[in-house]
This record gives sequence, structure tokens and C-alpha cells, in this order.
Amino acid sequence: AACIPVFLPLTVLYLLSVCRTPGGALLQWPPPLPHTAFLWDPVAAAIVIGWFSLQSALYLLPMGKVSEGLVLRDGSRLKYPINGFHALCITEVLLAGCVCLGMPLGYLFDLMLPLAVCAIALSYLLSLYLYVRSFWAPAHHLALGGNTGNPLYDFFIGRELNPRIGSFDLKFFCELRPGLIGWVVLNAAMLMKEVELRGSPSLAMMLVNGFQLLYVTDALWNEEAVLTTMDIVHDGFGFMLAFGDLAWVPFTYGLQAMFLVIHPQTLSTLSALGITLLNGAGYYIFRKSNSQKNQFRRDPTHRSVAHLETIATATGKRLLVSGWWGFVRHPNYLGDILMALAWSLPCGVSHVLPYFYVIYFSILLVHREDRDERQCRAKYGLAWDTYCRRVPYRIIPYVY
Repeated sequence: AACIPVFLPLTVLYLLSVCRTPGGALLQWPPPLPHTAFLWDPVAAAIVIGWFSLQSALYLLPMGKVSEGLVLRDGSRLKYPINGFHALCITEVLLAGCVCLGMPLGYLFDLMLPLAVCAIALSYLLSLYLYVRSFWAPAHHLALGGNTGNPLYDFFIGRELNPRIGSFDLKFFCELRPGLIGWVVLNAAMLMKEVELRGSPSLAMMLVNGFQLLYVTDALWNEEAVLTTMDIVHDGFGFMLAFGDLAWVPFTYGLQAMFLVIHPQTLSTLSALGITLLNGAGYYIFRKSNSQKNQFRRDPTHRSVAHLETIATATGKRLLVSGWWGFVRHPNYLGDILMALAWSLPCGVSHVLPYFYVIYFSILLVHREDRDERQCRAKYGLAWDTYCRRVPYRIIPYVY
């Protein structure tokens, strides 16, 4: 916990620096360290502050519905505005208007390093604010895992579960808004930069933009589902989530688009079709399995899930052993990995850098699956052992 808040920001800056080099080699000596003069730009600071302010304003608009989260330890349920998809649509309209008025969106490519520095600085400041304010929070507002008494660990994990300023939920807002929508805006900027350099966007660039826009749109369309995730229900809001939401996601998940600006790739129609089918298969598995799980949690008597076979547990809950969740234990993770691979393949196979996301994300999902496994075994006991015998494969059928 002491090293990660230093190591991860440096990793982001290193990856962005490598992306801009002609060689694009992830492991090279000497490393492509940028001059400090390229790490700061007041325009970048103004953009980051303006962006965060815009998304905050859109969060507060009375659009969409209001949903309740899960029951908290004190028996209460918090209310959340489900208007992320509206925010995405308004942002896209504003962005299109700015481009039509002549705004050089491709200039964001030249500002990537200072933009990342400012986003990292914002995540540090937000994390410090969250840590300090948590000492005035009631005991039942603290996350069970983030109140250890170790300052470095608690700063990293987060002490307070649902920090709010009035009705403005800081964790829920950061989870899907500034970073996720920012990711697709930066992708669009990379596409416009390619248009400036070569006259038109490449097929590879359009595929990366299209695939990742679909992923972000899906997340915001199904925003309500995030209310049952580990991030919202169990984890405190500290540096881990703040940095991940504000800096890691927008500046590492979209490395493929930035890579293509400097290292253009030519795709055949057949290759593009194959990659599109792979992304479609991954998205289908991801969406169908998540929808089935969410519907079963909301209403297990619904006609779409009532026929599924389940195992009773001592907690009163039931475990699905048919449908998508009888295929593997985490079919949504399988879909995620297939999509991540499809995002990287348009960049060719001569460089490792565009595959950083799929490698990192696969490791993350395996770690998360192991954490889920331990928690479910402790929670469900013998019923979980029965489930594992019925569904032996964790993520990839017949492999893992």
C-alpha cells in the first residue's frame, strides 16, 4: 500500500511516454523518460478542472430515475441518480458541436502527458480529502476493510464507504462518470489526430473507437447494476478507487487508440470482420450473463430466470447452477477478456504495448475471481463446495 500510490502513477506516465516513441517498445533502455517541461501545461489543468466540473453538473441534473442502493449496516438505503447515459449523450452532443465550430480536438494528443499528470494530482487531492473527512464520519459509515489503523493502508483502501457532500455521492459519481466518459473523449481525440496527420481515420482506429464506445455506453446504460458491485457495496473510497477511476481508466484503457496515432496499422476486410465477431461474442457473453445475474438478484421469480436451477444456502440465498452461471463461475469475466483481446488486435502483433490492457485486465480478473472464491466459500460454506463441483471451471471452459 505504501509503494502502489507511487508506482501506479509512474506506470501511467511511462506507458504514455512509450506510446509516443517511434519504436513503441515496452521494454527499452534507456527508458523514454519525458523532460519535466512536458509534464505540465496550464491548459491541461484547466481542461481537467473543467471536465470534472462539467460531469459534476450533469450528475446533478434532474434526468433519469432515482434508485436505491442495497441495505446498509444501519438499515438505511441511499438514493442514487441513474443518469449516466444522459450525461454521455449530452457530452457527445457538446463534443460534436465543439468540433463543428473548429475546436482542434486532436490537440489533446499533444497534451496527454500533462493531462495525465493533472488527473493523477486530482486523484491524490481527492484521496487526501476523503481520508481526512473520514475521521468525522460515524462508525457505521466506515468500510469494514478500510479502518485498520494503518494510515497508509487506510488511505489507499479508503475508510469511508459512501462519502457524500449533501446528496452528491462521490464514489458513485467517480465510478462511471469522469473517467469512463473521458476515456471515449480521449479516443475521439486520437481519431481526430489521425485525421489531421493522414487525412482520414484508419479502419483499425475506427474499430478501437467503436468497440470501446460500445463498452462505455453499455456500462452507463446499465448504470444501476453498479449499485450491487463490490466497489460500491464493500470497498471504501480511497486512493485505490479514486486513482483508478480518474487516471488509470482513461489513460491506460485507451492506449490502443494513442498507439495507432504513431504506429498506423492496415487491416484487411477479413481481419476486421474476424475481430468484430470476436468483440461481438465477448460482448454477448458479458451482457447476457450480467443481465441474467442482475435479474435473478432483483426478482428470482421473473419468467426469464424462474426456470434456472439453483442450490439453496444457509444464508437463505440461492446459487445459480444453470444458464450462463452454470457454464463457468464467472462468464462475465470471460466476455470481458474476449472484448479486451478484440480491442488490441487492430494494433497488430508486432508490439506488446497495445496488449497491456488485456494482460493487466486478465491478471486483475483472476485475482478478483480468487478473492470472490474465498469470500463465497466463507459465506456459503458447504453450498459453495457443491456449486464448485457442479461448475468446475472458473473463467475459461476446460482451461481455468
